[in-house]
Amino acid sequence: MPLLRPLAPVASALTRPYAWPLRHMALLLCAAGMGSALAQAPAPAVLAPAPAAPQSALPSLTASAASGQNLSELVAKARGYDAQWQAQQADAQAAASRAEQARSGLLPSVGLQAGANTSHVEVSVLPGSFRSPQQNLQLSAQQPLYRPANKIAYDQGQRGVDVARAQLDSGEQNLLVRVAQAYFDVLGAQDSLAVVKAQKAAIAQQLEFAKRNFEVGTATITDSREAQARFDLAGAQEIAAENDLRVKRLVLDQIVGAVGTVPRPLAQPLQLPALMPSDAQAWVDTALQGQPQLRQARLALDIAQLETKKAEAGHKPTVDLQAGYVVNRYPNGSVTPQIGTSYRTNAASVGVVMNLPLFAGFAVQNRIKETLALEDKARAQLDDAQRNVEQSTRTAFFGVQSGQAQVKALEAALASSQSALDANKLGYEVGVRINIDVLNAQSQLYQTQRDLALARYQVLLGQLKLRQAAGTLSDDDLRAIDALTLRAPAP
Repeated sequence: MPLLRPLAPVASALTRPYAWPLRHMALLLCAAGMGSALAQAPAPAVLAPAPAAPQSALPSLTASAASGQNLSELVAKARGYDAQWQAQQADAQAAASRAEQARSGLLPSVGLQAGANTSHVEVSVLPGSFRSPQQNLQLSAQQPLYRPANKIAYDQGQRGVDVARAQLDSGEQNLLVRVAQAYFDVLGAQDSLAVVKAQKAAIAQQLEFAKRNFEVGTATITDSREAQARFDLAGAQEIAAENDLRVKRLVLDQIVGAVGTVPRPLAQPLQLPALMPSDAQAWVDTALQGQPQLRQARLALDIAQLETKKAEAGHKPTVDLQAGYVVNRYPNGSVTPQIGTSYRTNAASVGVVMNLPLFAGFAVQNRIKETLALEDKARAQLDDAQRNVEQSTRTAFFGVQSGQAQVKALEAALASSQSALDANKLGYEVGVRINIDVLNAQSQLYQTQRDLALARYQVLLGQLKLRQAAGTLSDDDLRAIDALTLRAPAP
């Protein structure tokens, strides 16, 4: 049985016509599963690759990175290195110190004062002059009994600590998302590079068959040139994919403080976790209860209201308990009374002092007006924060929901693309498809593989961002993703 048809003239090869009836008959046979019948038909018209394209180009890459670090391990490194996180921790410590400063307005204050001076005195009724040195020591103490402004300042300091904690919670969740973003970006870039390399290899194989078929006269020069163009384009895409992977790795290295970080890839086949709860309103309700940014806005309103009360306290009296002990020593005596020998005086005092402001040039009234306006501002900012939280939570929820549907659609598209490629290869063998049809089918298959991998990463990252929007993102969510990765090899 001859393997090839007799050589055709080049002119006819360049314009090789295909009969429509033959084309439709071949497609119907493929759709009906008549591959066995075609296998028994006469020898194929052209040389074509016998094996089908692989289902995925990703397993070979992921298997080589199974010993990489999972998401939780990378986050642990980032906590000890990331500059943004370190700055937020320092800010929280500063807020705690500010609160302790405000406490000082409620505690007693004690002071010690010492001094020495010399006086040169001339008295008209006494002959000559008199030199009188003096030494003194004073110990004073004061305890606020009634200072409403100080008490309010202390309450504001405690609210400031709560604000710092909310900011720290927000910063920690932001750190988790930033590490996860860089983690999935590297995995996506690795998968894209693997797909481009697999596509380039498949195009190279198709180019080789096109050249051989042209040499024996069963294909046109157009087939070879189309395959060569696709091969050159794949080479350019490979260079771009390699550079993109290099950049994505640099971003991850910068966050975790390590060089050459290798993220552990996801296991295949991958079953994405379901979105629970599956109701957007449930996520919104959770966010309204404890989302860190919303907590900050509520605390800011509390602080503004306390500031108004502190301004109103400017009209109220203050009461302090004061005590003192003073020692004065005169080494040469004094002029009055006429004591010529050294002596010392001791004086102790204790009492209550009240201070009542009567008029301060309308400063207190204007300060109250200012704080009331700032209180309205904080209330409006709280409303804005609440609306933003609701919107961002719903947006994140619908993004995850849409991503999951997209993954299912791409999984179906991947199977369809594989079937389309197989059918085009079979059609190429029997002469009802040309080389460009096979190349287009290959391109569609590998593009679908890349889109599917990226869509899966976006769903997992979107679930983390949804929990961040709701204010519930924690290390447990990272461990749930770690469970989806490849198992590290046993030592």
